[in-house]
Amino acid sequence: MAQKEQNQLIKNLPLIAGIMGGFLLMINRLTTPTVLDSQARSDALGVILCAMLLLLSILLRQIESIPPQSVTLEGEEVIEFASNLSENVKTELAWASHLILNNTVTKSIVVYYQGEILLRRGILSNIKTVNLGTILKRVITTHKSVYLVDLKHYPAKIEFDYLPSNIQGLMCLPLNDQGAVIVATNIPRSYTKKDEYWIQGIVEKIALTLATISVKV
Repeated sequence: MAQKEQNQLIKNLPLIAGIMGGFLLMINRLTTPTVLDSQARSDALGVILCAMLLLLSILLRQIESIPPQSVTLEGEEVIEFASNLSENVKTELAWASHLILNNTVTKSIVVYYQGEILLRRGILSNIKTVNLGTILKRVITTHKSVYLVDLKHYPAKIEFDYLPSNIQGLMCLPLNDQGAVIVATNIPRSYTKKDEYWIQGIVEKIALTLATISVKV
């Protein structure tokens, strides 16, 4: 609430400054017995500046930030586990993916580990293989997440062909140095910092499970 009030005050500053400036110019002119040419020029400049401040205030009120638009993803809704998973790992992945899908803007999840896909869930394309591209390799080798906020600006999106072709944004989060979790959404610039930290926490729990429990039956 305080942040909102602060933003509103900043937006109103040009209006306040313009009105006060115009009022002070008028008082100064009325109380000056003899108007010199230099003062007349200063008053004219002051009037122009006040007018510009008022115009800026009007423009700021007219400009509205357009929220990102969602799209209907091209793909099929699926939930598929690798056939060789233990029941413990299946349960862990099902729980984790359910939380992410139901508590964030995520529409697609792929869990890639030790060269195979352990889970495909959400809306996905019919491609069921992951070919390691530049981005995914960097995530795995550096152990650092990557967030692509608006995929239409990234030519490298072609490496994520297992996701819907019109996916709007995605995050790749490392599973130690063995794989990654890829989460994607149908709205660009939609993951907040809170979402990033929350999803990262769940992915770290998945990594711990996969490191301590055999993924084989």
